[in-house]
Formats: sequence, C-alpha cells, structure tokens
Amino acid sequence: MDFSTINGYFQQYGAVAVFVIVLLEYCNLPGFPAGIIMPLAGMWAAQGNLGFWTAIGLSVAAGMLGSLILYAIGWLGGQLFLNAYLKKFPSHQAGIDRTLDTVRRRGGWGVFASKLIPMVRTIISIPAGVLRMPLRQYVPSSLAGVFIWNFVFVGAGYVGGEAILQYLA
Repeated sequence: MDFSTINGYFQQYGAVAVFVIVLLEYCNLPGFPAGIIMPLAGMWAAQGNLGFWTAIGLSVAAGMLGSLILYAIGWLGGQLFLNAYLKKFPSHQAGIDRTLDTVRRRGGWGVFASKLIPMVRTIISIPAGVLRMPLRQYVPSSLAGVFIWNFVFVGAGYVGGEAILQYLA
C-alpha cells in the first residue's frame, strides 16, 4: 500500500481509517508499512484533521489490539503455527529460537525492547503467546513499546510532515 492510497483512506474515513490501518499493520499484514502509516497519521493530525494526542491514542489502541490478536494466536495455536512455518522455512529456525529465548530470558523487558525493533516489533507477540507469558507482564511491556514507537513515528509526521511531503513529491 502506498502513500497516496493510505492518505485517500485517511481523507475518506478519518479516524476510523487511522485505527484500522494501524491495527492491520500491527497484525503484521503485508503491505502496511509503519514507516508510511505512522508519519502519515501525524501529518494528518498536523493538518487539523485529528488532534495529535487523538492520533497517538488511536494508534496505540490499534497497536495494542493488533498485538493482543497476535498474542492470542500464539497462545491458542502458536506452536502448531510455528511447526508448520518451520517445515516450510527451516532456515528460520535459528531466528525463531533466538526470539523465543529472548522472551524466556528477558520476559517483559524482551517484549518491550522487541517492540522498538523494526520487523521484530509486531511478530514478538506470537512467541510471547506461545510461551504463555502472563498478560500482567505482557500488556504493560508491550504497551510501553507500542507507545514509544508510535509517539516517535506519529510525532515525526506531525512535526516534519511538510518536509516529508516535499521529499515524496
């Protein structure tokens, strides 16, 4: 999904589009890049279409819902999913083992740190669910990471939106 398509959705559907598109991005669906979605939400807020804190609140709520969906997938059927995935992509075994080990050893701190790393930040919820990390540990650590990530990227769009638009033009 490109900049103009996402912008069109924001223009047509407003805050609902911000929530849904961020939710889909946090569900790790292909075609929803955070590097475009989050700054665009900030740019949209800067243009007066949405308040900055409303954009942050919507994006964090959507991010947490997406994270909890992946956590539930991990909890309910993650081991089956991982086994099937590793059958198809055996070369990914080492990376998955490292991720599971990080969650085992670091717990909430591992989830928090992972939420700040591109490509790992959305998928970390599945191993947390597979390992049945307690929600009282998962939710605050995930929420903190989601908040920081979204604040930085939405804030960048809010503050530097015009420069980003000129760069894209």
